[in-house]
Amino acid sequence: MAAFEISHLELPVDLPVSVASDLARQRPDILAAESLLHVASAQVGVATANLYPQLTLGANYGSMALTAQQLFDANSIVWGITAGLVQPIFHGGALVAQRRAAIAAFDQAAALYRQTVLTAFENVADALRALELDAQTLAAQADAFAQARAAAELAQNQFDNGAVSYLSLLNAQQQFALAAVAVVQARGDRFADTAALFQALGGGWWNESAPQSPAKPLASKD
Repeated sequence: MAAFEISHLELPVDLPVSVASDLARQRPDILAAESLLHVASAQVGVATANLYPQLTLGANYGSMALTAQQLFDANSIVWGITAGLVQPIFHGGALVAQRRAAIAAFDQAAALYRQTVLTAFENVADALRALELDAQTLAAQADAFAQARAAAELAQNQFDNGAVSYLSLLNAQQQFALAAVAVVQARGDRFADTAALFQALGGGWWNESAPQSPAKPLASKD
């Protein structure tokens, strides 16, 4: 297996400083909260429907009992209809309580969904802000690296010509090495924050099937 080197990693050419809010909907936590909200909404509908009689009238309704003795016979359609009408009345208190419980569960699911969405947007905003700062830091470190390299080369030439001491050369080389480390650190931070953005979006913005809004690109500096 080939040895891994950080130089093998490549950042996207353009990183956005803003993304469409719809992209965050592919996050697993938002999808889960949305599913719970749909289930809770359906339960409210079921509980509401249970408050009404459940009747089925067929073509043979004309066989209703014609005598008082047959009126409440088990096979009488009239008795069956009456039982269906009376049942919600007898159990009305329990059915109303079930509906209230379903509504409360729906309100709780709605609150959870709102909080989940707000948290997701906060995560995305934090990641975008971090990437913007990373770009600025990387640009500054790259400039410092270029200046330190030029200073080290100048010090080397001056030392070769006897214009500066060896201590001055070592100091210039040390500053150059520190600048190189700072550039690597800045690139590493940008890799980490890019991964954080991917996670915050639940996959990323590269999905062409997802709706996208125009966003100002943040050009990669590395």
